[in-house]
Amino acid sequence: MRRSGCEGRYQGMEHITICICTYKRPHLLFDLLRKIQAQATDNLFTLSICIVDNDSSESARDIVLTFSESSTLPVKYLCEPQQNIARARNRAIENADGGYIAFIDDDEIPEERWLVGLYKMGRASSVSGVLGPVLPSFQIPPPAWILKGRIFERPSNRTGEALSWTNTRTGNVLLSRRLFDQEGQRFNVDYGRGGEDKEFFRRMIAGGNRFVWCNEAVVKEIIPPDRCKRVFLLRRALLRGKVSIPVPFVNLRSSLKSLLAILAYLPLLAILFFWSHGLFMRQLIKVFDHIGRLLAFFGVDLIKENYIS
Repeated sequence: MRRSGCEGRYQGMEHITICICTYKRPHLLFDLLRKIQAQATDNLFTLSICIVDNDSSESARDIVLTFSESSTLPVKYLCEPQQNIARARNRAIENADGGYIAFIDDDEIPEERWLVGLYKMGRASSVSGVLGPVLPSFQIPPPAWILKGRIFERPSNRTGEALSWTNTRTGNVLLSRRLFDQEGQRFNVDYGRGGEDKEFFRRMIAGGNRFVWCNEAVVKEIIPPDRCKRVFLLRRALLRGKVSIPVPFVNLRSSLKSLLAILAYLPLLAILFFWSHGLFMRQLIKVFDHIGRLLAFFGVDLIKENYIS
């Protein structure tokens, strides 16, 4: 497998390392890598790929090896055996080359001009990072209630709009390498089951960094049939609620807000149950987010897996 020697190779042109943290999704990962190979650059930058396999059995190794043998892009493959998404992200950062680091999830597919959009917006805005939309792409037509409830739709923003930490994530982002130049500016390994991205952006924004949105830099999230099941969606909401509390000193405040939200949602759920199953499920998922927060506050851990994705 090729290793990128970028120090001399990329002089005179900006370089972006695309970092992918993966866990037991080799076939989706291969589709992603092929789309990265086809990315437009407009001769503005060069590319390399850094893949961190967060599976101790290295389930992604063979797929990455197969891709790298025919790829024109330099590829690094690393394994972070401890199942912790923050450690995997940090491992990718430590092995990235160039002035920019892009993160994309292993179940996402970028459009051809994805990176061009992020890069141009970052250069024009002089910011620390640029984020873009993640749109759902269903492998098979989903149940009608999924569409009516807009279950997989995420909030969007205007191009150029500055973001608060609550609107950030690492599924589609281009970051300046200088963010990581100072000691301690890494993802917090205490958030190894999720929430590490929002916690990171919260600290970075508090430190004076600015992040903006590029609505034209689109990636699509592959939604397999199993993710459209009610049990999966509610289990994921419990885990998301558990890891959403950003810092320990706001646990009590967040938990009280969650309790009040649950009490407020209950009458609405009773109405929606008879009116629209899609809207009922959308609100029920929100309730389970809040239940996850309450369970975390009281030390109850119903979801033992590190990843439900």
